[in-house]
Amino acid sequence: MKKNVRHGIIAVVMMGLLALTGCGGNQSQPPANNGANNGANAGEEKVLKIGSAIEYAPFEFMDKKQNPTGFDIDLMNEIGKDMGYTVKFESSSFDGLVTAVGQGKYDAAISAMTITDERAKSVLFSDPYFESAQIIAVKKGSAIKSEQDLIGKKVGVQQGTTGQDVVIEFGIDPKKFETIGDAINDMMIGGSDAVVADFPIFQYFIEQNPNMDIEVLPSNFPKEYFGIAFKLDNKELADQVNASLKKLMDSGRYNEIYKSWFNEDAPKF
Repeated sequence: MKKNVRHGIIAVVMMGLLALTGCGGNQSQPPANNGANNGANAGEEKVLKIGSAIEYAPFEFMDKKQNPTGFDIDLMNEIGKDMGYTVKFESSSFDGLVTAVGQGKYDAAISAMTITDERAKSVLFSDPYFESAQIIAVKKGSAIKSEQDLIGKKVGVQQGTTGQDVVIEFGIDPKKFETIGDAINDMMIGGSDAVVADFPIFQYFIEQNPNMDIEVLPSNFPKEYFGIAFKLDNKELADQVNASLKKLMDSGRYNEIYKSWFNEDAPKF
């Protein structure tokens, strides 16, 4: 899984990015020792503090009124509603989210974060809630046609993401950016030859910017699965979220949210 801009064509790209950019019921038990406002006093609002890199459309980004929106935002709000909590989002750099959750800064984090063995050493993941894969984006007319063609080229990635990992596995030292927007900007002005990131990001970007000279290429990168991250010792909250997530999936509500952002039914996984 993710920051800023410049002028000319860069402004155009960022306009597109801004446009684009897994049976609970109401639980009576609060999240376990994670700094959440548990509503101990009668009538007090119960709050889940959620960290997210809110600059990764269509999963999380700011709308025109600077309110967080996106697939992850809608899903987490629905989970919180089912649990009886108000969800409060706080933006963070993506590469700092795992550390922040591990230190208890947030009750949880949702940010198109791929479940990996390395991350699972530091945080506890929910059940998978989204299937994805890394894919390559290039300017139209590029000589790059597959992942093998990336070798020897300048490849942009978002720092700390699995996109960075798969590029390094090819023996390439990638150009690292704070956001995918920055990586795409760099490619469009000739600073790099390609960008590697999650397929839904590029799919959404192209739908929002049909006149942009950018295309995505087929690749053989393995499937990835996103999860919600919690402190390692906060199994109680993770179990509650998993119960609500399953309820949303079984009821069809998850598919409704998925379809509203990706214009197709959610895959079975």
